[in-house]
Amino acid sequence: MLSAFAGFLRLASIVLCLIVGVSFALFAIDQTSNASAHQQRELNGEIPPPQENATPSETAAAAQKADSTDGQASKGSTRRAIDEVAEAVTLPFSALSDNASGEWFKRGLLLLLTLAVYGFGLSFLARVIRVRL
Repeated sequence: MLSAFAGFLRLASIVLCLIVGVSFALFAIDQTSNASAHQQRELNGEIPPPQENATPSETAAAAQKADSTDGQASKGSTRRAIDEVAEAVTLPFSALSDNASGEWFKRGLLLLLTLAVYGFGLSFLARVIRVRL
């Protein structure tokens, strides 16, 4: 009975880490493609270059808002499901990442915490249960 529970913990550990890892990878792909598309639109003159008197955070926020509206519409149901599950899994750590300076840092921190707690923690617990048998 405990051996089956240890196997379940190990499987849950792998599945949770994979979901959060895939979500992070999809985020990274979106961010790089959005940045590339934004630069191409700027070079083609479709959008004005950043204002010289605007702060970098204002410029980045405006660019991210413009690019994220395009990205939200193109997300498929599978992608939304992955992101929702990843958000639910990382919810216990969100208080630690709320003060993060950027989206990359926040997502990276959540990924590392998830890998540490669910990946290492649950796998370690599964090993301890198996050794006790």
